[in-house]
Amino acid sequence: MPEIRGGFHEVPASSVPELLAEAARRGVPLFTLSTGGRTGKEAFFRAVREALPLDPPLSASRYVWDALGDSLWSGLHDLDAPHAVLLRPDAGRPAEGVDGDHAIALDILRDLPKSLADPRYAGGRPTELSVYVASVPPRTVGPW
Repeated sequence: MPEIRGGFHEVPASSVPELLAEAARRGVPLFTLSTGGRTGKEAFFRAVREALPLDPPLSASRYVWDALGDSLWSGLHDLDAPHAVLLRPDAGRPAEGVDGDHAIALDILRDLPKSLADPRYAGGRPTELSVYVASVPPRTVGPW
């Protein structure tokens, strides 16, 4: 059984069922951020609006990364729980070497656990956030 611990973690997609079971066993709030196979900035923002606590709510017509990061931080900090899990089960590709919107989204997900756990930013009430990004390794094309 995987251990749930604070921070940003890239995991194989095959570990998602075990992470779900462990979060349920421990009674930790779990938020699943899935784009359902859709790609791009709009799909990511839509998935965030549908799955995560936001404060203030995000507009459905504007896609501003700074607003997303601030809204996620406040929404997760306002939870009545000292620990939460955010699971991104369908990230697709490994986090290393990505660019563009995908890289920005991952940067936000990497920063959240650090800043939420820091008492200086969290008003003395830190939140331990565990972010798990499940990726599928790139396929190796063999000789035919």
